[in-house]
Amino acid sequence: MSEPLVSVVIPAYNASATINETLRSVRSQSHELLEIVVVDDGSTDNTAMVAQRHVDQDPRIRIIRQDHAGVAAARNRGWQSARADFIGFVDADDLWARTKVERELQALISGGEKTGLAYSWHVRIDANSREFCKAAPVYYAGDVLDDILTWNFVGNGSAVLVRREALQAVNGFDSQLYEAGAQGCEDLLFYCRVAERYHFAVVPEHLTGYRFLPENMSSNLPCMLRSYMLVADKMAVLHPDRAHRLDLGVQNYSITLLRVALANCKFGYFAACLTLVGRRDPLLAVKALAFKLPRDVLSWLRSGLQARLGPWRREFPEPSSCFRIGELGHERARKMAE
Repeated sequence: MSEPLVSVVIPAYNASATINETLRSVRSQSHELLEIVVVDDGSTDNTAMVAQRHVDQDPRIRIIRQDHAGVAAARNRGWQSARADFIGFVDADDLWARTKVERELQALISGGEKTGLAYSWHVRIDANSREFCKAAPVYYAGDVLDDILTWNFVGNGSAVLVRREALQAVNGFDSQLYEAGAQGCEDLLFYCRVAERYHFAVVPEHLTGYRFLPENMSSNLPCMLRSYMLVADKMAVLHPDRAHRLDLGVQNYSITLLRVALANCKFGYFAACLTLVGRRDPLLAVKALAFKLPRDVLSWLRSGLQARLGPWRREFPEPSSCFRIGELGHERARKMAE
């Protein structure tokens, strides 16, 4: 049986600083039968110019341009124009390890038609692509709806490979979060909707480099919290019998973001997130202030004193090695480019 075509969709908005490395990581995949679709979402920098240099070298790549409409609309434009039955998504500042597509494709095919999505683990990387935090191993597979409603165990929008059939069944990604000024958790809402109809498969390897920068969308903690709450509200309408799990998910996510804000001295973000929590659940806000966060603060203070007041940001330790993305120049890629 010949290996299947896989389409890779890269939504890009003002990503000229990072998209070169992202495209290198996609082009260097061990599964080489790829269609790579860059969706330039109304960039005002040199994103399209950087992508075009890769188009000139690799016939697997093409660029679609559109007015700025947000990440959900860009992803939808990409997969709807793609040709493959298996579609991966990677944001234009993230990276893939060389075997990412290969391993997730194996998991999808092995799971059968009922398996609509495969995911792998990720590491967080900095501006220089250095690893500074590995996601904890998770093994959720099969029917994962209850789990994904409680916790976004996938973690980001660049870690999955999806069957086209699943994308069509849920009408792709929802742009309403962007329209409501709460962009950020489109991937979580998509995962919830796929989990309603399909099984998930997990590849137990760290195969995605998820870039965390001060200016990127996931760094805006209040916006991310508003987005998560909107997703929870949408799912509560569809699953009133799972209200407890959704409330637990909001609680877990709220506490996590409050801890991140404190650990990184983002006191404005901390106040904004706490206000959002208080408006939604005053008891949770009191619980966080009175019981959860003070223990964290004492722990961080103790660690800081032990280190003689040196660097002690607990959420993000010092970077280690660079995330490996493989090398360009595979035989098939060279032949296709000739």
